[in-house]
Amino acid sequence: MAGRAATQARQPRSALRRAPVAVPRADASADAIFILMRRMRAPLVVLISIFAIDVFGLSLMPGTDATGATHHLTIFDSFYVMSYTATTIGFGELPYPFSTAQRMWVTFAIYSSVVGWAYALGTLFGLFGDRAFRDAVRRQRIGRQVRRLSEPFLIIAGYGQMGQHIAERLDGLGRRLVVIDSDEHALDQLVGGKLSIDVPGVDGDARDPATLGLAGLSHPYCEGVLATTHDDRVNLAVVMTVQLLCPHVPVYARANDRATATAMDDYAVDGIINPFDRYGEYLALRLQRPVTHQLVTWLLAPYDAPLGPRQEPLPPGRWVVASDDPFGAEITADLERSGAEVQVVDADDDLPDLAGVSGLVAGSADENRNLALAARARLTDPSTFISVRACSEALTPLLDAFAPDSVFIPARLTAEEAIARVVTPDFWTFFGHAFNQDEEWSQALLDRLVERQGEGSPTSTRVRIDRAQAPGVLTWLRHHELRLGDLLRDPDDRDHPLGLVALILTRGADDEFLPADDTVLAEGDEIVFAGHEGAIGRLDHTLFHAGAVEYVATGNVVPETWIFRLLSPRVQDV
Repeated sequence: MAGRAATQARQPRSALRRAPVAVPRADASADAIFILMRRMRAPLVVLISIFAIDVFGLSLMPGTDATGATHHLTIFDSFYVMSYTATTIGFGELPYPFSTAQRMWVTFAIYSSVVGWAYALGTLFGLFGDRAFRDAVRRQRIGRQVRRLSEPFLIIAGYGQMGQHIAERLDGLGRRLVVIDSDEHALDQLVGGKLSIDVPGVDGDARDPATLGLAGLSHPYCEGVLATTHDDRVNLAVVMTVQLLCPHVPVYARANDRATATAMDDYAVDGIINPFDRYGEYLALRLQRPVTHQLVTWLLAPYDAPLGPRQEPLPPGRWVVASDDPFGAEITADLERSGAEVQVVDADDDLPDLAGVSGLVAGSADENRNLALAARARLTDPSTFISVRACSEALTPLLDAFAPDSVFIPARLTAEEAIARVVTPDFWTFFGHAFNQDEEWSQALLDRLVERQGEGSPTSTRVRIDRAQAPGVLTWLRHHELRLGDLLRDPDDRDHPLGLVALILTRGADDEFLPADDTVLAEGDEIVFAGHEGAIGRLDHTLFHAGAVEYVATGNVVPETWIFRLLSPRVQDV
């Protein structure tokens, strides 16, 4: 689902007391310099000592001048000669041709300096292969990249399967990212992946506040943090760091169990994504309210995705849940709330008698075992509703071939919800409202959306009636009324509505869902629209041009340039 969402600072919602503390940030440049000086200390001492001995010795060697008298080089002359000799730049005898003693000493100096340089360069090249030094240099480069970011960006903690999916989707929407992962092999995917821009990748533990600081947590353009690792402890640590050190930055986190979700909620996290619990809600919705399920899954889909087929409702009956981890308890609770009779079995045991069973949830952590259980159920009764859990997208070809009634991939579900929350948070508010509506309400909205903007999934935008976002509308409202339905008329042909539907109208602290077309707009109103991308561009034209507002409101065609308005006696400034 694509969309446009302005970055807005939010106020801390947590009741926890805080003391202002700066976000720590590892000083990678100091680390690199310290490592370089420590490793090169001995070679530099040896090289300087050799050079000093060569210079001092050459000044002691006797030579002769043009008259044959004994002559000694000064310290400066010796330093000058050894500077171009020891560095192999060249060789020359000055100010007079050298004596045999001087030449013997210069020969000794050449070989000794070669040994010193070989030692120093060998140590330096070895330093380039040192992991600690490479890490320090890489962190220095990443810190410089992050500091130079001049547009809003998101921090993704965890670049596994889920993080990669989120990054690819956000990159496709033109969002800037910074990635954190403790596995450098995962970060290698940033180079060879499908991302269109260079994404800084921080190799470190996201539980360390300094790592988040290096990733740009305190950067003025940081617009949010996504904690998407597979470890709940890491995700919780990220939530605590963000909420305590930068409470104005939104944070969304994955939680695989209710205890972690509760702890995150104590820190007023902006969004908790529990894929086990969320899938159970989707499955119960699919069984009881297929129209609402069709609507909400379509709203969550990427922009312009086709409207999925509507499934027939499945009456409550006996279900078998085969699982070997907390997913079984989560899905069982949701099925029982929907009125089903649930029998839970261990996924490693044989399935019970499936005769007369309404549905099977193959929910083991072993995706191949799940396919085997699903095959057994289909062979027993082809009409049995089958839900299969997969651990990764790698099994997608097999799932497509098997065609179960429902597929649960935790990484995919978490990524879709995280993207929806980050890209269009206002749209997510409406999604939560739609999730709890009845079938009649969902059908009416679905029909209206399809009629207005087609069967491709909509995008969304939020508009505020003010001088910055809607100067044309604001000018009109100073002297006239404007209704919501008029605002949604095509500025080129007011008899045709734009491909948009108003989802939320916020006035003050009150939200009105699906406001009526005859709603009179007022300055300061905020409206969330869903629909076609092209229609949003046409709406922008109306918002910014007072002449377009007059046309959609009254039908009067108003010249929009100053000279044509001056030449038109009928038109007066509104």
